[in-house]
Amino acid sequence: MGSPNTRAKMRVLPKKSSPLMIEPSKLAVLITGILLMGAVFFLLPSDYSHSAKIMLSILALSVFYWTFEPIPLGVTALLMLILMLAFGVVSTEVIYSGFASPAVFLIIGGMMLARGVNDTPLAKRIAYMFLAKWGGTARGLLGSILIIPQIQSFFIPAAAVRATLLLPVAAMSLETVGAKGNGNLKKMIYLAVAFGTTISGTAVMTAAIGNILTVELLKSILDIKITYMQWFLYTFPIWLFLIPTVWILLLKWFPLKEEERNFPHVRKEINNKIAELGKMSIEEKKCLWILIVIMGLWFTESLHGLHPSIPALIGVVLMAFPGIGCAKWENLVKINFDTVLLLGVTLSLGYAFNESGAAALVGESLSTDLIIELLQSPVIAVITALIITHILHLAVANVSTAVVTLIPIFIGLSAKAGADPVLICVTASLACLHGYILVVEATPNIIVYSTGQIQQKEFLLPGLIMTFLMTVITVITAVTWWNWIGFL
Repeated sequence: MGSPNTRAKMRVLPKKSSPLMIEPSKLAVLITGILLMGAVFFLLPSDYSHSAKIMLSILALSVFYWTFEPIPLGVTALLMLILMLAFGVVSTEVIYSGFASPAVFLIIGGMMLARGVNDTPLAKRIAYMFLAKWGGTARGLLGSILIIPQIQSFFIPAAAVRATLLLPVAAMSLETVGAKGNGNLKKMIYLAVAFGTTISGTAVMTAAIGNILTVELLKSILDIKITYMQWFLYTFPIWLFLIPTVWILLLKWFPLKEEERNFPHVRKEINNKIAELGKMSIEEKKCLWILIVIMGLWFTESLHGLHPSIPALIGVVLMAFPGIGCAKWENLVKINFDTVLLLGVTLSLGYAFNESGAAALVGESLSTDLIIELLQSPVIAVITALIITHILHLAVANVSTAVVTLIPIFIGLSAKAGADPVLICVTASLACLHGYILVVEATPNIIVYSTGQIQQKEFLLPGLIMTFLMTVITVITAVTWWNWIGFL
């Protein structure tokens, strides 16, 4: 029978759950997704081809699963690949072609470069330098948190990695300041991490998966090539104006008490941390030079014609090369394979969406006289693309899926309207990137939200204002800068 103490211990032992068990809420989402897929198939017009109906059903399921995440992102990606293969929506070669895209190797190279940078204190040193200079006031701290990811975007392509690296720096700064509870300073800084990291993907083509997908889809469908420098030329005014815009918005939206505005002891703490790092090591200097070489190759793409994936892979080899490198190979290969699967499958979805005829059919359905007329005027076309994309992005929360769904449709609509597809697709891509309202609209939002330090309601109204301001800034850029350089 055992002693009373033994029986008491036995009663309080926690019940272990099997790793194969699924939460009821996630099971409900999985079942709802299957029902949604079936409903889309049967509700689509009868004159749609069987392949197009299956393709649109799979796309609806992908949007639903990637938004509510009942299973890991990579598992959903593989499931979509299997469904396309099983139903034979297009040829096997087209379905697998997403993984043959140079964009996949660009994101692999980018994540490996980020691992290499993390093998040295370089990223941390750069962050500390900004905080030591301006981190003694709330305004300066906010500005530093916004600027750091902009610098990181040139050599850390993944927004998720940038946000993950910045969060501990922000948390450490708040802890040093002594920010308590759920005060305005904490909300302001955490939103700065999310919004600042999102903005950092604007001008650097390799800094956001949506940018890469847009460029690859334009190349695949229309054989139009956009270089790294061209993307930067088109978008850098939007990028530059958004940084002070979000700085002013967050300061105004989260007013601070007098004691929260100045904290000179932060500089002392940061300077101590810089002192602990010591002088710049040989590995850091090697890392810095490798990054300069890569960025130089990216910016001069129009001269040598190398796809951005090639400089990224060159950088990886240099980082791991004996005597030259700054990182261990076994560390470089520890990348998030979910992202690789997500990019490859979303590209395959985009190619299959176009090849199956589904994109043309959806485009035909949307080709009303009003929309065609709106797209015929370049300025109105920019406004229309921004509004349509911002609205649809709230429903299609995953950026990759939103881009893959919308870009082929906008390409078709542009052809019917006689409009410039590059102008409309770049505009739509930018709108997909700048998701501020819902947590699920952007990876940095999700990462910041996952800390438990900020809630969805804190995103809502500042996010709505940022979305409006981003739209206004983009339109102003279109009628001025894009018009001057001949892009409009």
